[in-house]
Amino acid sequence: MKILFLANRVPYPPYRGDKLKIFNLAKRLKGRHELYLLTFAQNEEDLSYKAELEKIFKEVHFVYLPKWKSAAQCLTGALSRKPLQVIYFQSKEMELQLAKLLGRVHFDAIHVQHLRMSPYLAGKKDVPRILDLPDAFSLYWERRKTVKRGLLTTIFENIEQKRVLAYEPILKEYDMSLVCSQEDLEYMQKTHHTNNMRLLPNGVDMSTFTAGDHDYSHNNTILFTGNMDYAPNVDAVIYFTQLILPAIREKMPHVKFVIAGQRPVPKVSELANEYVTVTGFVKDLAAMYNSASVVVAPLRFGAGTQNKVLEAMAMGIPVVCSNIGFGGLGIQSGEGAVMQTDPQEFAKSVIAILSSETERRMIGNEGMRVIKTKFDWDVVSLTLEQYFKEIAGK
Repeated sequence: MKILFLANRVPYPPYRGDKLKIFNLAKRLKGRHELYLLTFAQNEEDLSYKAELEKIFKEVHFVYLPKWKSAAQCLTGALSRKPLQVIYFQSKEMELQLAKLLGRVHFDAIHVQHLRMSPYLAGKKDVPRILDLPDAFSLYWERRKTVKRGLLTTIFENIEQKRVLAYEPILKEYDMSLVCSQEDLEYMQKTHHTNNMRLLPNGVDMSTFTAGDHDYSHNNTILFTGNMDYAPNVDAVIYFTQLILPAIREKMPHVKFVIAGQRPVPKVSELANEYVTVTGFVKDLAAMYNSASVVVAPLRFGAGTQNKVLEAMAMGIPVVCSNIGFGGLGIQSGEGAVMQTDPQEFAKSVIAILSSETERRMIGNEGMRVIKTKFDWDVVSLTLEQYFKEIAGK
């Protein structure tokens, strides 16, 4: 099959989030299909990755959309009914490049990444199209409102949530739409009364996050990973440091908390002290996971599933997490991850795991089992391949 990936960001380097997903799916499909990529580039560094991407895609096409231009579009479109997420990625050049590519190549299927890119192919009925929503975006914004914010931020988020909710029915214009968790799937089906949605889980690269060599004997390091300019992550580490970590250190004063992730905002960097480390970018994330005794994911808002949880489970590292993303994993608490929503109970679970090597090993082994059977990118890519064949009638 000839398949086009229409992406909102250059899927390289594949460190986190939307870049990671497209890269890993395409990497596994390239041997069986002819793949093309059309994506926005936001800076010169993005443009420099063309050679790497051409190892996977037959053709790679960039549309240059610098951040300043996107920001200006959001200012001028503030009174629009469209979500700013969509306005940010509006581009006449993208429309022209896409039309040119569709006129030259007959695609059997097109993968459209994110609600942000949905306008570009919503009305194109003559080619099979899948809209891949990383998560239920309106659910993300609804949950974000539950965390106390400043007045202006609250006003903005309320407006954006309403716009996203009103805009999401565009998914019905596609042959199929995807979300990454069962929780998000059920929410979207109930909210938008649609029957064209399917599940495509996030995955783990098992060649990078290799299970089986973790040392369970140490109990001194709590780890959080993620992009540290992403609002749910920023809120999570502040919440954990202020409301959960003190209770843990009261019982186990030797414990250190490591916050590992690129682009830490000042509010995160300021958390650093003698027992809290903020690393910034980490190239070898697998080694960082192996240094941890337990991984925490105390997110208070968001949607979808959390890569940090999946990656830690893949390596056999026990996880304590909130309910955000946990419901979509399809597991019971303790099968690789222990779910807690109350800060005191969260602290107790972390203490219990740190206090028992047997507990760490048991939860870690359960996590490895779950990932191998459900969340290996090799398994996930086969699911997407079947969806492509389904919409293409092959």
